[in-house]
Amino acid sequence: MLGRVILIFVLGGAISAAQPLLRPAEPAAAGMSAQQLQAAAAILEREVREGRVPAAAILVARGGRIVLNQAYGRMGRQAGSAPVTPESVFLLASISKPVTACAVMRLVDAGRISLDDPASHYLPEFKGDGREEIRVRDLLRHTSGLPDMLPENIELRRAHAPLSEFVRRALTTPLIYKPRTGFAYQSMGILLAGEIVERVSGMRLRDFMKQEIFEPLGMKSSSLGLGGRAIDDTVFCCEPQGDPADEARFGPNTQYWRDMGHPWGGMHSTTGDLARLLQMMLNEGVYAGRRLFSRAAVRAMTRNQNPGTRTPWGLGWALAESPVWAFFGELVSPDTFGHVGATGTVAWADPATGTLCVILTNRSVSADGGRLLRVVSNAVAAAVEQ
Repeated sequence: MLGRVILIFVLGGAISAAQPLLRPAEPAAAGMSAQQLQAAAAILEREVREGRVPAAAILVARGGRIVLNQAYGRMGRQAGSAPVTPESVFLLASISKPVTACAVMRLVDAGRISLDDPASHYLPEFKGDGREEIRVRDLLRHTSGLPDMLPENIELRRAHAPLSEFVRRALTTPLIYKPRTGFAYQSMGILLAGEIVERVSGMRLRDFMKQEIFEPLGMKSSSLGLGGRAIDDTVFCCEPQGDPADEARFGPNTQYWRDMGHPWGGMHSTTGDLARLLQMMLNEGVYAGRRLFSRAAVRAMTRNQNPGTRTPWGLGWALAESPVWAFFGELVSPDTFGHVGATGTVAWADPATGTLCVILTNRSVSADGGRLLRVVSNAVAAAVEQ
């Protein structure tokens, strides 16, 4: 039934003008400086060559023209492991969050979810302690009052608790502030947004994303969770300096963590697949002649949903004007949207110039506070000449 509802929506929307598809091109054809783009790539190449970053990949496109698509390093820790290529799959971490928001917005477009409904309309047990005041949109713009992680987060991971147990605890965990009175980045809000998608669609979130987002966009290497692949078929994650026993049990390179399918950080993808998602957003919901989202949905996702606060945010997407969470550099326009991932990833698109950039590494953002992602992004933004 869901597929028929969304199919009617897709076929019913007229696509008034040709929309750019991603194709390789020379930088000059996209109005970009080849020298400046190579300077951006050289930063990543040097970080990998000198051993500070084990692996990295970058894709830049403008107006649908791919002008930079390179990769560096090795898939694994061993010196003889396979080289990273532009098709290599990375763990995205929190770039998963706006993709979860996209899943919600598919159902909003289909008339099956309202952003201003109380979350308890879809999650009846989500009541008490002010939870009735939390709206669906609060889960996507980080204004729900839910914590980022559960107080018992490490305990649950050590026990290899299933995702359903995280959901059960998130439904009753104490709020840290009254809904809509502040901003606090909250993975648990995104978790409950994913739970709403599952309950409304009757599908696992990973299956819904595959059917309604990845397959229509041709994102063949993307999955929430491992998608049936082996961990060795993905780029390994640099592990933080924590307890080795904990890292071995539930760290970022364990089967448990990689395949849990957690909506706040469990997606795997490539630079090329993420570029398709961003290009669709730049095309106001259209890719390859097919409308995935209404123009209204795209505009809602990429405009500030937190007016009057010090932390602007869209629906799932971070905005360049956010003072803390944007890692897009300082040279993009204020209209730029995207997201960063703790595993060392960032993806952004600038509607003012039609430029998109995806940088995937496997060195934690905490290693340098995101500086590498910012300086490379600056070098990319500086390549726009016309």
